[in-house]
This record gives sequence, C-alpha cells and structure tokens, in this order.
Amino acid sequence: MTDIAVPFLGLGDFLIGTILPFLFVLTVVVFVHEMGHYLVGRWCGIGVRAFSIGFGPELFGFNDRRGTRWRLSAIPLGGYVKFVGDVGAASQPDAEGLETLSSEERSIAFHTQPVWKRAATVFAGPLFNFLLTIVVFAVMFAMFGRYVADPMVAEVRPDSPAAQAGIEPGDRFVSVDGVPVETFSDVQRLVSGRAGDPLTFVMEREGRQVETVATPEATEQTDALGNTVKIGIIGVVNNEALGQPRIIEYGPLEAVVAGVEETGSVIARTGQFLKRLVAGREDRCQLGGPVKIADMAGKAAGLGFEWLVQLVALLSVGIGILNLLPIPPLDGGHLVFYALEAVLRRPVPSQVVEVVYRAGMLMVLVFMAFVFWNDLFGC
Repeated sequence: MTDIAVPFLGLGDFLIGTILPFLFVLTVVVFVHEMGHYLVGRWCGIGVRAFSIGFGPELFGFNDRRGTRWRLSAIPLGGYVKFVGDVGAASQPDAEGLETLSSEERSIAFHTQPVWKRAATVFAGPLFNFLLTIVVFAVMFAMFGRYVADPMVAEVRPDSPAAQAGIEPGDRFVSVDGVPVETFSDVQRLVSGRAGDPLTFVMEREGRQVETVATPEATEQTDALGNTVKIGIIGVVNNEALGQPRIIEYGPLEAVVAGVEETGSVIARTGQFLKRLVAGREDRCQLGGPVKIADMAGKAAGLGFEWLVQLVALLSVGIGILNLLPIPPLDGGHLVFYALEAVLRRPVPSQVVEVVYRAGMLMVLVFMAFVFWNDLFGC
C-alpha cells in the first residue's frame, strides 16, 4: 500500500502547492483584463455574446439576462470577450455575419460603433491590468509600509565599476542618468536593468556634487523566489550606519500615489527589458511562459499570500504591456488599425486586415512556442 500512496501524496502536493496558486494568479489577471473590455464595451452600448476565462471547450457556464454567456473553459491560458459581430475570440469583423444581423443587433455590434468607442473598449483591457497593479501596490503600502534606506555608499568593492569611476565611501547618490534618487532602492532599480550601459552618476561628497560615469556589469543573483536572475551592479554597498534603514508608513491617499509611482516604475523597467531583449542585450532565459509562472506561483504561495498577490501585480503589468504590442490579434494591433481608420477616415480594407491578422497570429504562436521551449528545454 505504501508504494501506491506515496505518488498520490506527491501529486496532491503538486496540485495544492503549484497548480492552484498558478490558476489563482492567472485567473485574477485574465479576469481583470477581460472585465476591462466588458465594462467599457457595455458602457459604450456594445452587445456582448460571451465572456470566457480560458479557451477551448466550456467546462461550465450560464447566460445572464442580457444574453451574455459567462464561461469557464478548459485551457486556462487566457480569455476573451466576444462582442456582437465578432467572427471569433480575436474580435475580427464578421463581414458575412454582419449582413445577417437584425437592425437592433447591428446597432450594438462592435464593428458598427464609432472608432473611439472601439478603441476605448480595446484599450480598457490593458488599462485595467495597470489599475489592478496600482490597487495591489497601494494596499500593500497601506498595510505594511515601505522599507527604505538613504542612498549612501558605505563600501566600494575593489576593481568594481564604481571603484573605476572614482565613487568613494561616504558619497551620497543624487541622481542616476538624470533621474533623481531618494533611497538606495532607487539606485538599485535604475542600475539593475542597465548592464553594459554607461550611466552618469551625480554624487554628493563633502557638501559638493561630483559627476562621474560607470558602466554596470552583469551578475547572477538569486531572488526571493529562488530564481536565478541577471542584473547590473556597480559594486557599492549600503549599511545601517549610513543608510539609516526605516519603514515609511502611508495613509490611504499617500498609498495610492505610491502605488501609481511604483506601477509606473515597473512599466518602465518592463519596457526597458523588452527593448534590450529585442536588441539582443538581455538573456532570453529571463523570459518565461506558463511553466515558469506556475513555478513562481508555487514558490510565492510558499512564502505567504502577500507574495502571491505581489506576483499577481507584476504579472498584470506584463500582460498589460504584452497586449499593447502593435501586433494583431493583440489589443495593440487593433489600436493600430483604429488609429489608421481615424486618420484615413475610412476602415482599413478587409483584405489587408485579413493578411495582417494571419501574420500577427503566426507571430503570436511563434512567441508562445519560444517561451514554452524556454520553460522546458531552452534554459
């Protein structure tokens, strides 16, 4: 009996410790994204055929009084809102189907709406992802505050970029590449994503400001979730005597402002990473898909629910940015077509839309295959 029971115990641990946290994280992020499309679409008077969490066969669902089918589907790797007049989940116009709609249905069909309503509905998905991240950070700041330390240099590692740039113990960081800094974490954030880039540092030394240039070097470190990450460092160390570490407490409004600032910082760092990745200056192994997300969700859940919620916030930003890329069938691709329509004052020809959609779908599938390969075999 023991030989049979042990594998089932291991499977149970895997389901509870990894799969359930993964489903929680992904479901929350996808639900908020699609709810953005749904709510703004409804506000614009657009009819909704279906709201689905997941793709593929429906596991269960129900129809609301407006005729919308709410579904939970078998493949939990995304979701969609299907509006009246859509040919599928990607919101392509159904030219033939539009002809068969009644006059009442045509009045609420997505593709018969003014371009600003369509653009607002599409943009709402990524926007809600960013709002979710703001809310999470604001709540975390309100509940736990923020740990900070003054941007002081207590030690400079020998032969490090900082040593070569002439940075000295006792110096205080004033700005990094033109961005003012108030805490040592600000310095780390600005340096960590810029390995190999010459950065200008303004230091305060004995009451005067000194400007110097240092190029962060890439190094591997292990983050709180046990992942090996490559970041840029210049080789300076802070300590309690100079840094004066402390917890800053926030009121409700202050927490919201801090949440907005932190979300903006995460968006900027993510965009910077993607640009460097495209230029071949970032390690592709830092880019992961569902398998890596599941692993991180399991580790975060092991550290506590607050860690899992922070992962939701970070993944929500990533999903928001990814969907704004100008590639059909992503939201950003739709927005490009709407921008062209607004400029040309007529819709882009359907033949062009069809070709671009096919090319875009191929790009999305190749990207998905790439991150799956990264997850399983590439790194």
